[in-house]
Amino acid sequence: MKTTERDQLLQTLKSRFDKHRNRHKGVAWDDVQARLEKSPEALESLRQMEASGGEPDVIGHDKASDKIVFCDCAAETPTGRRSLCYDREALDARKENKPQGSAMEMAAEMGIEMLDEAQYRLLQALGEFDLKTSSWIATPQEVRALGGALFGDRRYGRVFTYHNGVQSYYAARGFRGLLRV
Repeated sequence: MKTTERDQLLQTLKSRFDKHRNRHKGVAWDDVQARLEKSPEALESLRQMEASGGEPDVIGHDKASDKIVFCDCAAETPTGRRSLCYDREALDARKENKPQGSAMEMAAEMGIEMLDEAQYRLLQALGEFDLKTSSWIATPQEVRALGGALFGDRRYGRVFTYHNGVQSYYAARGFRGLLRV
């Protein structure tokens, strides 16, 4: 990443950090920036999150691991990560009308985790997300083994978790990512 691109990304992240202080009480920007400057891999992941419409922001500090936690905080599921089935196995199983890829693979390529149900609900406690869209969430193996996957959204003032077949994909469903730095 070029220096100007890195500086622009850091400025975007700082601006978002300052605008949404309620998402990361007790976290100082100087600490965040120092960690990011020591981690080119994290900066690249954040660049990809930003480029795909995720609007990543700090959502806390994991005291157990001493990591700063970033998450996609775009109002709707990131536009550059929609119309994906759940994972590679689901993509390979589709015979017709295959989507461009899978959510799990894209997350891995970006160097981020897909949110699980608890993380998705934590994000929803920080604001209102996915009012018109939905987001795949990391699915427990026992559900995935039966051919299902979970997704979440917010409707009627509540956060819902649903299920779908792993091969399904929708123009309004993507995924949200998490990055620990």
